[in-house]
Formats: sequence, structure tokens, C-alpha cells
Amino acid sequence: MFQEERSKLSKKTLDLKRAIDSITEELEAVDWYQQRADACNNIELKKILLHNMNEEKEHAAMLIAWLKNNDNEFEKQIKKFINAKDIVKKEK
Repeated sequence: MFQEERSKLSKKTLDLKRAIDSITEELEAVDWYQQRADACNNIELKKILLHNMNEEKEHAAMLIAWLKNNDNEFEKQIKKFINAKDIVKKEK
């Protein structure tokens, strides 16, 4: 969903939106697979669901890396928090 008229948005903003929307979709899929795996009684199916869940995490991580490489503020914030042990303390 666009908050502003699409024709007024730059190519960069449109690409950032594509990445952000895709991350949202990948993380939603992670959640769905996790819930299905938790509820599943069949061990083989559970393994497949967890495998699929981890692939979605890979996709989300790739998109986060793309954001880091294509938006200076994302890069700054990712570098700030990526290895932080105490995230809340690091925020200050």
C-alpha cells in the first residue's frame, strides 16, 4: 500500500518499498512455518517445515543486507546493532 501517489515517488523509494514489503512477507512466512512446525505431529513434515522456515530467514537476511547496501541510514543502524549484546543499552 502506498501512502503517497506512486507517480510522485522516486525510483529509490520504490525499490526500498519493494525490499521492505518483501522483508515483511519473509518474516510473516517464518512465523507461519514456526507455528505449523510447533503444531505438527509428523516428524518428517516438521523437519520440512523447519527447513522452509530457515530458508525464509535466509531471504529476509539477504534483503536486510540489500537495505544496508542501498540506504545510508539503514547501514548506520545495522552496523550499530548487528553485534550488540545489550540492544537496549546500545540504543542510547
